[in-house]
Amino acid sequence: MEGQKHRHKHRHHSHGVQTMDFYAYQSGLRQWNGSYKVLSALLILILCIGLNDIWVSLTVIVTVGMLNVIGNRVPFRQYVELMKIPIAFLVLGCVAIAFGISTKPVGEYRIYLKWFYFYMTKADIWKAIELFFKALGAVGAMYFMALSTPVGELINVLRKAHVPKLIVELMNMIYRFIFILTDVQGRMKRSAVSRLGYIDFKTSCGSFGKIAGNLFILSLKKADTYYDAMISRGYDGEIRFLEEEKKVTFVQIAGMAAYLIALVLIWYIGR
Repeated sequence: MEGQKHRHKHRHHSHGVQTMDFYAYQSGLRQWNGSYKVLSALLILILCIGLNDIWVSLTVIVTVGMLNVIGNRVPFRQYVELMKIPIAFLVLGCVAIAFGISTKPVGEYRIYLKWFYFYMTKADIWKAIELFFKALGAVGAMYFMALSTPVGELINVLRKAHVPKLIVELMNMIYRFIFILTDVQGRMKRSAVSRLGYIDFKTSCGSFGKIAGNLFILSLKKADTYYDAMISRGYDGEIRFLEEEKKVTFVQIAGMAAYLIALVLIWYIGR
């Protein structure tokens, strides 16, 4: 039994998506109302982007990060790993904003490269920094929702919000299918590694192409099997989830209201 638990836990920690799903089910905020969590995350995201203030963004990053680590019980190291991918994209995007190209020596900082100049201005640097922290705060708010709300609850929230049924069904199927393909891809890669398929760059490219081709074929077969399994269980075009009734307490409403007001005050003071 202990061995099975260990393997189950290891499987959930082996891929980022599975880790998020795992933490959503073991979150300390699991018993909070799903609609409340989704609405709270959206309001934080809207204020973080709409107020467009670096101090508001930093406040959201720190407070939501603490909530994810403490409330959602995500180890700090694992949370940092989850943030690495969006941070990498944000850094690349912000570098493109901060740098400019010109044939003339313009800007406060510049590098001459024989035919043109790479230059930066203080305004562009500050704009890139503000954008970086604003987007990172928005990502943290979305992680709060993803790490505390299982996909079944999220789908029920979308249904209550009258999102078209087709979109909700596709979202659920795609989400579930990610786990299947991730597991298959992991097995293929381990098999290729055991046969020295990644021993050098050229071999790695070949192995990657073969895995991608096989994965495409297997995804079609898996999709057909997945659909047959759903039909055999009475699927009629709509997937239904049992929903546990969770009440929103006054403390939760007051706490979120106070937090949102605090963000507005930080923005007002910093103007």
